[in-house]
Amino acid sequence: MASSIFTTFLCRQQRFLALTRSPVTAQLYTRLASTSVPQPPQTKTDLQHLKNLKVEYQDGIAVVQFSQENSKVNTLSRGMMDEFIPLFDHLQNDDKVKGIVVISAKPGSFIAGADINMLESAKSRDELFKISRNGQEIMNNIEQSRKPIVAAIAGSCLGGGFEVALACHYRIALNDKRTGFGVPEIKLGLLPGAGGTQRLVQKLSLPDALDLVLTGKEIKVKKAKSMGLVDDIVEPIGPGLQPTEQKNIDYLRSVAVQKAKDLTVRKPTKKEPGLVESIKSKIMSSSYVQNYIFQQATKKVMSQTQGLYPAPLKILDVIKQTVASGSKVGYNAEAEGFADLGMTTESKALISLFHGRTECKKNKYGKPVKEVKNVAVLGAGLMGAGIAHVSIDKGYNVILRDMTSKALSRGYTQISKGYQNYVKRKRITTAEYDNILSNLECQTTLANFGKCDMIIEAVFEDLQLKQKVLAEIEQNIPEHCVFASNTSALPIHQIAANSRRPEKVVGMHYFSPVDKMELLEIVRAKKTSDDTIRSAVSVGLKQGKVVIVVGDGPGFYTTRLLMFAGAEVFRLLQEGATPKDIDRATKKFGFPVGSATLFDEVGIDVAAHIARDMQTVFGARLGDSSMPQLFQDLVKNNLCGRKTGQGLYIYQAGVKGGDREINPKFTELIKNYSKEAKEKTTMENIQWRTGLRFLNEAARCLEEQIITSPTDGDIGAVFGLGFPPMKGGPFRFIDTYGVSNIVDLMNKHRNTYDERFAPTQLLVDMAKDNKKFYS
Repeated sequence: MASSIFTTFLCRQQRFLALTRSPVTAQLYTRLASTSVPQPPQTKTDLQHLKNLKVEYQDGIAVVQFSQENSKVNTLSRGMMDEFIPLFDHLQNDDKVKGIVVISAKPGSFIAGADINMLESAKSRDELFKISRNGQEIMNNIEQSRKPIVAAIAGSCLGGGFEVALACHYRIALNDKRTGFGVPEIKLGLLPGAGGTQRLVQKLSLPDALDLVLTGKEIKVKKAKSMGLVDDIVEPIGPGLQPTEQKNIDYLRSVAVQKAKDLTVRKPTKKEPGLVESIKSKIMSSSYVQNYIFQQATKKVMSQTQGLYPAPLKILDVIKQTVASGSKVGYNAEAEGFADLGMTTESKALISLFHGRTECKKNKYGKPVKEVKNVAVLGAGLMGAGIAHVSIDKGYNVILRDMTSKALSRGYTQISKGYQNYVKRKRITTAEYDNILSNLECQTTLANFGKCDMIIEAVFEDLQLKQKVLAEIEQNIPEHCVFASNTSALPIHQIAANSRRPEKVVGMHYFSPVDKMELLEIVRAKKTSDDTIRSAVSVGLKQGKVVIVVGDGPGFYTTRLLMFAGAEVFRLLQEGATPKDIDRATKKFGFPVGSATLFDEVGIDVAAHIARDMQTVFGARLGDSSMPQLFQDLVKNNLCGRKTGQGLYIYQAGVKGGDREINPKFTELIKNYSKEAKEKTTMENIQWRTGLRFLNEAARCLEEQIITSPTDGDIGAVFGLGFPPMKGGPFRFIDTYGVSNIVDLMNKHRNTYDERFAPTQLLVDMAKDNKKFYS
């Protein structure tokens, strides 16, 4: 399961949902939250106690430094804005000040956005509308300043921070890795609400503006310059490390101050468009071309989102109104759209996921007694090579060990190609590539294992094999060394059954492809020590993962949910539903890949192995006794899924998605296991039957303390299984739909079908007491 559960489909969904991996840019991206503009200070004394801003004066230029109190990054917090607005008014009225530079006093962060908690505090649509209007007014005041304002940008310039920069008269950016621009509000189910949609349409071509706002992607400095979003670039003096970093900021500041001084003499001249640009502009001004662009954008949005996310469609509507009727209408449409989206359950769900993801990127367990520096990965297959890939650029010395040189060669090729792709995309330099690969040692022996702090085993999913590997490795590693098994379903206590130090054995369930999938499910057995958990969590977070710690047991959390929902999928197939019926219904519910196709992607042979073990433990609650045999028959007939070219579907080169043919061999074989349908199989019937099994088992895992919180459950389900992000995860969805309503539906299905739909006691008790998972 760990080697194949995640496909391109889930990668796409995570790219839409998952925010950038930088801890700076994870401080996302909402609008200003005060509903009225604070009054200017009455005395100079008010400006002597600034907590979030610093002001210095140089040759008639006021240098305003953002320096948010008690924070590693700058955000547009209420405190920041309560100081900025009166300070801005003061500088406008100070005759000694000829121009203004805005810059950050914090490394790596110009302004990373604003405090989401402020947005969540809004109680009504009217309040959200006022928040947007207030933000627009502030940005318009900056733009209309009679004194030139230069933005000196180093670090993340995102969301509301980007809108501040766009409102300034001139933008100068430091060309380093941490400087990036974007409006990622769409990832929270919102749109830029402080004039961002309007200024981007003014500054960019319509396709470029739509691309930036609809994807929420971050662009780097040179790309921003080529698009006209940055006016000038400052190259770093050195490699970007202290103390050079401060020198770079000082240099950026000096360039910005000089530019502000120049602009006090002459305003920035707008570059006259060349012939090509003039022709492009003329073409883009055609209503026919504009309508075509909007039609294509709408078509793409619907294809990618199934129409389940309100924000992209609302953004298209706002920009369409702007293009058709001008910015006066556009600003109002933006504020209306912001208010509408802020009240949607989809936005609230996505914001909940943002909070959950942020929480799961923190170390709640503390530092281990001995820091992990040297890591060995056992098995150079897809998973093992992937684990090595995400470790060698994080400061770890990594040994990749396999039994044969041929296997090692394949693993090394996979890793090196991944980093070569980073070089092509200019994420790293050739020198950095060489340095990263130097941290990897490939070998067929156990040499130097005595120096390892952690072993991550990624061999074939077989209990006896994993036990054998552990026994061998324990003879060659120091006492402090942690042994982590990358398994998707095998109980950790069974793997450690013969270990002489079971307290050092832990599960680390990675998801494939490891370099793209963020989730790491760390599995704690009863004998696993606290310090072992601290080591595993520390390594996972350093590898850039979103980490949840779960209890031991068959399938742990993610695989267990997948198999319970999957059991209902196969029951529906036995009742006459087709794989395409299943896929249409589950994709329409919001999953990135249909639940029938998912089994072909996972590998039916893998599912058969897991189903057999889980059926032994869970019995009829999972499914009737025919299910493991059905899986075995599929495997015997070589219907293992994509890997063998046939499963529920037939896989042929060039044939994609809905065009694939249902496998006639599967259609014939499933007849041997046919069941009578007790209700008509409709799209809604498929969605609720599979969905209720998923939701109920998630609640049962919380009840059994397999997971410790609804947050971990939602993060695991969304980032691990592709549960629809716009629904926030199973626990957020249950809250939104109503616990009592879910219990009633389960009881209805229980009466129609059987006890497999019986609601878990936790849900029954919560319904009785009218409780929610989230307050």
